[in-house]
Amino acid sequence: MKMARLTALVLCLFASHSCYGFNGDNFELECPDECDCHYFRINWVTDCSESNLTVVPYDELSLSVYVLDLNGNNITSLQPFPSDIKMRRLQIANNRLTRVERDAFRGLEYLIDVDLSSNNISYVDPEAFLDSHGLLNVELQDNPLDVVEGPFLVSGTLQFLDISNCHISTINHQFFENVTSLTTLDLSNNPLRALESGVFDTLTSLETLKLNDCKLSTVPENLFSALVNLKNLELAGNYLMNSNWPEVLGTLTRLEYLNLRKSGLVSLSEDTFSNCTNLVTLILAENELRDMDVAATLGNSVNHLELLDLSNCKIQGPIAGDAFANSSRLKSLYLSGNPLFAPDLEEALAPLPKLERLFLSNCGLRNLPDSFNVFENLLELDISHNPLVNVFTKLLAPLEKIEYLNMGYSNLSYVGPDTFAHMSSLKRLVLSGNDLLSLEAGLFGNLTQLTTLELEFCGLKRPLNANAFFKNLTYTDLREIRLGGNPLVIPSAGPLFPKQLSQMTVLDLGNCNITSLNPDSFKNTENLTELNLAGNQLKSGDGSLAFLEILQQLEKINLSNNNLTTIDPEFFVNNPKLHSINLIGNPFICDCKIAEMWDWANMIKGDLDVLTGAKSAEKDIVVKGNKKKKNLYCRYNEAQLRNMTLTSTKSVPGRRPFVKPRELTYANRTWAKYVRESGCEPVVKILRPVALIADLFHKTNSDFAPSAAFIMAIIALAFGITTVIMTFRLLRKKQFISEINTESHRKQR
Repeated sequence: MKMARLTALVLCLFASHSCYGFNGDNFELECPDECDCHYFRINWVTDCSESNLTVVPYDELSLSVYVLDLNGNNITSLQPFPSDIKMRRLQIANNRLTRVERDAFRGLEYLIDVDLSSNNISYVDPEAFLDSHGLLNVELQDNPLDVVEGPFLVSGTLQFLDISNCHISTINHQFFENVTSLTTLDLSNNPLRALESGVFDTLTSLETLKLNDCKLSTVPENLFSALVNLKNLELAGNYLMNSNWPEVLGTLTRLEYLNLRKSGLVSLSEDTFSNCTNLVTLILAENELRDMDVAATLGNSVNHLELLDLSNCKIQGPIAGDAFANSSRLKSLYLSGNPLFAPDLEEALAPLPKLERLFLSNCGLRNLPDSFNVFENLLELDISHNPLVNVFTKLLAPLEKIEYLNMGYSNLSYVGPDTFAHMSSLKRLVLSGNDLLSLEAGLFGNLTQLTTLELEFCGLKRPLNANAFFKNLTYTDLREIRLGGNPLVIPSAGPLFPKQLSQMTVLDLGNCNITSLNPDSFKNTENLTELNLAGNQLKSGDGSLAFLEILQQLEKINLSNNNLTTIDPEFFVNNPKLHSINLIGNPFICDCKIAEMWDWANMIKGDLDVLTGAKSAEKDIVVKGNKKKKNLYCRYNEAQLRNMTLTSTKSVPGRRPFVKPRELTYANRTWAKYVRESGCEPVVKILRPVALIADLFHKTNSDFAPSAAFIMAIIALAFGITTVIMTFRLLRKKQFISEINTESHRKQR
């Protein structure tokens, strides 16, 4: 009995140590008052985003902070950070900074990524990051930079530089001379208008160059002559009708990806791509290539071409029969948005037996070419947004290998029962946007490998008719059904779906005007793992979420933008696998149920990420991530605002107290801040292991006293835990060395 009590005590103490950082915090590391701190994998993240900060809380930062997120505040200037800080990533986008001074980044030896985008920065000290010997990525996009007279930055390690949309109108010949290791450069959305030859000559390691939407009217013939390693070039959104393309592209023999989308092109000569023999992807979409001779332009120089995008080029003349004769390797062809006729199209596509993807959306087709028997390897076909008649479907019969078919928004009111009879390999079918008031009997019967069925905005009032499938057949591969945007009428009792769909795992019922769901709604689809109910009118109340009880396999549920005012973790007691709940956009009232949900996610589920918007997601802390993240909010009523004043002593065991007295001045609160200031007691059996120990020994003999051996065992355990923690810290310090080697490839991925 004593041994059992000893074991229980040890386990509870260990649990207490593990739970000490409740509310996403760890008392071992510092965390500023206005911030939320947590570990991401093994790294300490300090999230101070959207906290109305006017200055950086330098004195309250942990020296071990890995990611410091200051996005979305009102910070106007930067001071030097504490010495010896180990910060790798600094995110300070969407603030009010006007200058980047040398002193502000002095001593940041470990800095790898810095995001200063969307500020008011006009000046950047060229030596600002001189102390950051492992710097790889700098984001400065969306800042009004002044004219740069000499070198822009000094960094021998910098590989990724984004200075898009920075009002840059000229680039001098010294601009890039001290960042010669760059592999990716983004200059898009700057009013460059013209570029002088030689400005890129020092960037011999450059592999990706983006010059989209720069108002360029021409490209000098030798502008890219030194870029011998360039593989990806983007020049979309310019006015390049007068460029000498054979000379411009002549030296880019390693070029694999070329994007000239919407670049004002009106014609292309026959030798345009004569030296681009390694070109795999060519995008010419949204140009005025009305008279383009596809056969002459592609010629014999693009033998490796696998993807060709000619969508929305307004090609007027019929596409010649030999248009793609020299593109025998072509696998993906985009012709959407061009006025096409079925007979011409039939002849042009004949030489492409290897074609795997064909996109003919919005081509004005009233019927289809009678040549689909040629495409034995066709896997994807998009014929959406065409005024097709209901009788064309027999032409698709030869496509026995097709896996993706999009017939959406094609003015269909009827789909015959034999339409998909031979498409036994079909995996994804899109019929969205057609006014299909009813589905024919047996319509989907032969689609035994179908995995995804999309019927959004089809005017359906019944979720799915059992007659559309074969009786007594379970469609084991059909795992995803999307019915969003239909005015569904939900029955007051009984299941929504037939038994044939019992293996469905993903269901989208978003924006279906649903006000309630009966407890048996998903009785025939108990294997659901992901359920989307966003944008409906579900309300809080007794039994409003009772339908969750039978969904024991559920992993993700989206209840965002409904009318929920309160939520209780008891609603999810029968969903043990649940790891993601989206409650954003509901008009929650700030009460202790919010704190209970937080406790449940953090302690029972073991991860605050269960609650979408509770803390930073991975996309919020990576370079080029989402700067504007959505949070969970609740609202105080007026009486609460009048009566509540937070003091420095008001706190709950396990929750980090505020250092300074605070007063509530506005009603909307993020859940993270409300939980700290609410004073709501934690759920006892979850958050107070010490109380559990007391309760355990209260029920035993009161004369029990711990022996010396017992005390020594506890001390030994404490020393053991301390050793593990110290070892863990040492490994984290060594991590930086290996991190430098791996971070250089992250942008390429």
